[in-house]
Amino acid sequence: MADRPPAGAPAGAAHHRLRATVHRHLTRHPRAAALVDRLTPRSVRARTTLAACASVAVVLSLASTAVILLLRVNLERTVEAGAREQAQAVAHLATDGHLTSPLPLDHGTDFIQVVDANGTVVAASQNLTGHPPLAPADHPDGHRTFNLDTPGHAHHKRVTSIAATTPTGPVTVYVGASLRTADAAEDLTTAALAVLSAVLLFTVGALTWRATGRALRPVEAIRAEVAAIGDRDLNRRVPEPRSDDEIARLADTMNAMLQRLEAAGARQRRFIADASHELRSPLTVLRTQLEVALAHSDPDVHTDLVAGALEDTERLQALATDLLLLARLDTTDHGWPDEPVDLADLVHTTVAARGAEPHPVAVHAPMAITVPGNPLWLRRLLTNLLDNAQRHARSYITVRLTTDRASGDAVLEVTNDGPPIEPADREKIFERFARLDDARSRDDGGTGLGLPIARDIAAIHKGTLTVLDSPGATTFRTRLPIPPAPPRDVPTGCR
Repeated sequence: MADRPPAGAPAGAAHHRLRATVHRHLTRHPRAAALVDRLTPRSVRARTTLAACASVAVVLSLASTAVILLLRVNLERTVEAGAREQAQAVAHLATDGHLTSPLPLDHGTDFIQVVDANGTVVAASQNLTGHPPLAPADHPDGHRTFNLDTPGHAHHKRVTSIAATTPTGPVTVYVGASLRTADAAEDLTTAALAVLSAVLLFTVGALTWRATGRALRPVEAIRAEVAAIGDRDLNRRVPEPRSDDEIARLADTMNAMLQRLEAAGARQRRFIADASHELRSPLTVLRTQLEVALAHSDPDVHTDLVAGALEDTERLQALATDLLLLARLDTTDHGWPDEPVDLADLVHTTVAARGAEPHPVAVHAPMAITVPGNPLWLRRLLTNLLDNAQRHARSYITVRLTTDRASGDAVLEVTNDGPPIEPADREKIFERFARLDDARSRDDGGTGLGLPIARDIAAIHKGTLTVLDSPGATTFRTRLPIPPAPPRDVPTGCR
């Protein structure tokens, strides 16, 4: 009683209780659990074939049952109609007083018996001559039919009873018709449907097994190829089937992923190589300076060498800081920073905090523009753009903050009057350690990471950083989305 769901309980709760009961039973019987686990199909091919066969079996069972029931009903109606006609003919004879004994049997009729109100047999067919009145299991009511086993016969009968009035009183006419033909037809149909269903189930299972195997063959090829691909074989690709279906799209997606992984691995190796090269140059210079300082005892030489070593140390520190920030930007799962940042205030404070610069910086940020973001990262973005502009400017730098009404973005532009960047190089400068002029960049102290860091910070804030065509100048434009203002609540009663 504890496992029985209450009345009105949902079907899902009953199913859950059934699964819990089965699980408890299997837990108590490890052998049964092992047998169930062994018999449970594990492959998609086997499960699909089993599901297809089970579905077809259910449909065939329902259809076969419906066909047999319809056939049985139609055959019984036919037999009953013949028996009723015979009974009506005998009733007319009884009404006219022309009953004779024995009564003749029509084709399809097994026996006839006429019984009066006292239970005396008035007339009967030859096979029931001398037999007592039939005792049906139920009392007849008009043309009601019922089943009856006649003496000496074990097969099924359909008996029809009709009341009639004779000159000597009322009588009841019983006419029995054999259902042997209906039973034989039902048995034959059942056997034929069973054989046909077995053949159909075998055909469906075989076709499903074969079709599923052919459909999953490319998947197995993809799995085997992916399993064989190692971290050093990212140039390999999975085979793509010629069909235009889900498996072909899966193979195309896998190849696209492998291509991205290969590109990411190549970028990582190139980044490591570039970082090693960038670190090796100042370390080599620093070591040379220290070795020279140890070899000379002149204080003036020591001072110059220590000053140079300090510059190289600062360069190494800046490079290490940029590398750590890039690693953080690459590995951290960033959500969109949502701290409100006033870009106008950020621009003014950043420029003012830089102090004396080789070139003056003109700021045009007339209005406050607030965007969600990380103020430290956005300050780093602007700082990197200003550092790049100071290295390449000839006489001036301009920082302009506006809004784009069409897109609803905040637009931050840093312009310098340095040499223009060729269109072919406008994406290259955002690659890590990329330099258009190696000698000049090293002399100016650039690490080749400032612009890539700035673009990554803009991307984390769902923005963009691009280079624009400007006559006689170079402009770096940053776009940052401004979230829409929340709707104002209108007080009740205001129009």
